[in-house]
Amino acid sequence: MLEIEIFSDVVCPWCFIGKRRLDQVLQGELGQGVRLRWRPYQLQPNIAPEGLDRKAYLLRRYGHDADLGRVPAAIAAEAKGEGLTLRYDLMQRMPNTLLAHRLMELSFDHGVQHDMAEALFQAYFCAGKDVGDLETLVLLAADLKIPAQTTRDFLNGDGALKEVHDQLERAVDVGVTGVPGYYLPNGYLLPGAQSAETMAQIFRRVKQKLNE
Repeated sequence: MLEIEIFSDVVCPWCFIGKRRLDQVLQGELGQGVRLRWRPYQLQPNIAPEGLDRKAYLLRRYGHDADLGRVPAAIAAEAKGEGLTLRYDLMQRMPNTLLAHRLMELSFDHGVQHDMAEALFQAYFCAGKDVGDLETLVLLAADLKIPAQTTRDFLNGDGALKEVHDQLERAVDVGVTGVPGYYLPNGYLLPGAQSAETMAQIFRRVKQKLNE
């Protein structure tokens, strides 16, 4: 069994692009005998728990030249190649992603973690939803058959809080300095939103070594 740990943040566009490429790779025979485990990373861990108003933040940072709806050209082009249209113009909040990472842990327990990653990416990048908002997360979880009260109790309490913090520290220990990062057996780290071809080559090589 090849376990691929995916260090990611739900507000990282390259992580969304990387997930779509990973899905392509695992659709074929290479996906047999592979287990995915999403792990947390925070690009902006110091954002307040309630998040920030995105417009106010960008105006403070860039002044009146700030283009709230502009998607960086390189990201837009790579996203388009994966069939994605990123709607930065719909985003109103810059969320703290701790709650979303805790929800990812809950979704692992319910067997829908990979689907939850897709749901969070789509909610933020395609619908402009606040993925740091409790009730938004409750609704996303309900769409994946996790009862609303289960999610609400889990996130209102300390569910997975220690696990997420432990994994955030572990990310540093295994050499993750940006995301996405794909951590493979024997300590191999594949950084960045690699092409589907590169992913396939690396995964195939690692699987072969595991079987030797």
